[in-house]
Amino acid sequence: MAPPSGKPGHDCPRCPRLIAFREQWRARESSWFNAPVPSFGSVEARLLIVGLAPGLQGANRTGRPFTGDYAGDLLYATLDEFGFSRGKYDERIDDGLTLVDCRITNAVRCVPPENKPTPSEINTCRDFLKPTIAEMPNLRAIMALGRVAHESTITALGGKKSAHGFKHGGAHKFDGLTLFSSYHCSRYNTNTGVLTPQMFRAVFESVRKYLND
Repeated sequence: MAPPSGKPGHDCPRCPRLIAFREQWRARESSWFNAPVPSFGSVEARLLIVGLAPGLQGANRTGRPFTGDYAGDLLYATLDEFGFSRGKYDERIDDGLTLVDCRITNAVRCVPPENKPTPSEINTCRDFLKPTIAEMPNLRAIMALGRVAHESTITALGGKKSAHGFKHGGAHKFDGLTLFSSYHCSRYNTNTGVLTPQMFRAVFESVRKYLND
């Protein structure tokens, strides 16, 4: 069987628990996207942002990463501030928003129950993360949102997690690119003060400076 591309099909058959959850929500909300969420943005971009997984009422509903939930409010406002997007984000896939020199994907493409993918699901979906990274010829920076995205990206890049520990604001160099890491921009993290908008902007400021050098 040929290796997966970076684009899982609408009915990806690889993770039984996620399939069951997907079918449950297709029956419950037939107008929702309810499928593996594709990457957003051009493969020509120099920056790739890697999130955890689609939110149930966010990307799983709308079909675009970080679209329709609080995490998207903070992420897209920050992208706009640092010149990585054009247009107005309006929590819907047809809002006309475009990304500039930036692409967004997730470590796990299907929505998991309670927003918690299992280690097996993370490992399985890395077969899509690897080609997503590999197909970007101009890639210079990856920004991982949260520990799961950080560790899965490290593995996808051929690194050892023990040698590249997760730290908010951390940066790890690989051949031809740098991996930046941030706490995830979830409502929980912002409500509890784990991540403030200022902390989030500081990581993007580092990314922008790196790309401008």
